[in-house]
Amino acid sequence: MDSETVVHNGGCHCRKVRWRVRAPTSVVAWDCNCSDCFMRANTHFIVPAERFELLGDSKQFLTTYTFGTHTAKHTFCNVCGITSFYFPRSNPDGVAITFRCVDPGTLTHVEVKNFDGRNWDSSFDKTDIGSLSKVQKSAN
Repeated sequence: MDSETVVHNGGCHCRKVRWRVRAPTSVVAWDCNCSDCFMRANTHFIVPAERFELLGDSKQFLTTYTFGTHTAKHTFCNVCGITSFYFPRSNPDGVAITFRCVDPGTLTHVEVKNFDGRNWDSSFDKTDIGSLSKVQKSAN
């Protein structure tokens, strides 16, 4: 989705984990049905890692969970349990931002697409999700 890029702030429920991310005001978020995302009801948009910044002492409040291929790094606050971001298997060079954890006021539109995480390989091949963590070069 093309829209203005802004700085979004966000974090977890107890506010021990805080971050900022540069992303469009209008995003495509992915609703995944893999065993982890489905249970957490995590719907997220993906950005290149260089556009994400963990703030303050947030790192000390993070716990990481992995399973299966151990490529995805599912981070969550060790105080309130919220996953406000994680490092997805589809984009290990990017960050998945839980769109509901973005502070109000900067996201103007969220288009939700489905990702069939229960059939991960075929869904990955059928979508453009792998490209979303790449910095897009502007045509000048």
